[in-house]
Amino acid sequence: MAVLNERARILLGALVERYIEDGQPVGSRTLAKHGTLNLSPASIRNIMADLEEVGFITSPHTSAGRIPTPKGYRFFVDSLLSVNPLQGQEIAQIQSALTPADPQRLLATTSHLLSELTQFTSVVVTPRRRRQTIRQIEFLRLSDKRVLLIIVTSDHPFYQELLTRAANFFNQHYAGLSFEDARPRLARELRDLQSDISQLMEVALQASNEAIQGTDSEYVVSGEANLLRTPDLATDMDRLRKLFGMFEQKTELLQLLDIGQNAAGVQIYIGSESGVAPLDECTVITAPYARDGEVVGTLGVIGPTRMDYERVIPIVDITARLLSNALSFH
Repeated sequence: MAVLNERARILLGALVERYIEDGQPVGSRTLAKHGTLNLSPASIRNIMADLEEVGFITSPHTSAGRIPTPKGYRFFVDSLLSVNPLQGQEIAQIQSALTPADPQRLLATTSHLLSELTQFTSVVVTPRRRRQTIRQIEFLRLSDKRVLLIIVTSDHPFYQELLTRAANFFNQHYAGLSFEDARPRLARELRDLQSDISQLMEVALQASNEAIQGTDSEYVVSGEANLLRTPDLATDMDRLRKLFGMFEQKTELLQLLDIGQNAAGVQIYIGSESGVAPLDECTVITAPYARDGEVVGTLGVIGPTRMDYERVIPIVDITARLLSNALSFH
């Protein structure tokens, strides 16, 4: 990232804040009125030219003013933005809303609340099932061409009944044989079964993979209509169609949210940083949420790159924390 001197940093911060506030290209005359700059319009124009050269701002069409680029927003968020925590009254408002007894309703309420608070589209990924560890696999022959596969994914004790059955099996097949006679017979039978076991293991892996795929996360979306009322997006109907198509297809958005789930704290994806084409003109702000200390999902908001980052970031952050608290009580 480019290194800016103090005057350029202050000017870029002022330009981004002014553009976020009114959505109009910002000119040198406007910035000259900024109390902390104390620069002439000519000096401001020179600094703006330097900022444009490094790709932090750009000129839309023939306007004399400038607007931030995604790179400019990224520098602003990473280096210039000072995020203040929410006030106690705002936290209490969110906390009081996150009270439904049913966890599924709680997620829907959270999504709706995020949309209401930010006036953007909100997404809450429903919790994944806890990661299972395979403890035991069994194959039971039902007929010549049918096999029952049992995958045990939790610990269980060895009951005496099971031990007795195992003993009966060996008594039936190996009673009366010496150890010397039993050992080659076991080895021979295991060799004969090797190819069949390999095939059965392939079936087991395939079945377990299908079972895992069947538990993929879904998400709750609220406030899609807010995108239609967002000036920066509403004028591009093709962009809106792609965004709504993304909500229906789910795959790309879920992949992005999965990244947020595996990261620590709030994550911000500006423009093409998301890697999802329909979001190239958007910003996605996400945060993971947990249940009993274990991260189980992600929530976030989707809006234009021209959003009030200072306001939205703490809303996403505290909502994720309060949702974690609420889920841990269920």
